[in-house]
Amino acid sequence: MILEQFDEAAAAAAMVAPPANFGMVDKGVYRSGFPDAVNFGFLRGLGLRSIVYLCPEPYPEANSEFLEVEGIHLFQFGIEGNKDPYVCIPVDAIMGALRVLLDVRNHPVLIHCKRGKHRTGCLVGCFRKLQNWCLSSVFEEYHRYAAGKARLSDLRFIESFSVACMSDCMLMLIYLYHGCLQKSKRLAYKER
Repeated sequence: MILEQFDEAAAAAAMVAPPANFGMVDKGVYRSGFPDAVNFGFLRGLGLRSIVYLCPEPYPEANSEFLEVEGIHLFQFGIEGNKDPYVCIPVDAIMGALRVLLDVRNHPVLIHCKRGKHRTGCLVGCFRKLQNWCLSSVFEEYHRYAAGKARLSDLRFIESFSVACMSDCMLMLIYLYHGCLQKSKRLAYKER
């Protein structure tokens, strides 16, 4: 009897165990550290369609099987984790990941790296700039998730990231979101 109650309590806890550093970024956009098997029940509850994985290492087999069973699409943008303040964060990888985040067809989506701090923090910081957040608020959020381990290179990258490089992509996605894709195609055809 006691063993059955323990098993039921453990199963219930597994259903509500979010990954480390979990948080909601926006409606249908979440962030976290690397999810383990104990987090699968929680992730299932989010109804995820996509995961944006920011590490270069292959996705573990158990996680890949979970994604396959749940029908979740994996987008991998391999950004090396590095503490060197002079390492360049690849702008192309961040822009590719932002395109996935901006496309509501991929929502709900979870962004994660190993700890959900630096690589995830850079991507979310750039996303916040697209949302027109003031830089002090972007940095405050980054610091909250970095938990005292902020990296100057990350903050410099976020500050220097130009949202203008995403304007063409954002316009197309706004048209798509509002059901105006045909209108945007007509506009592009007229410009030729």
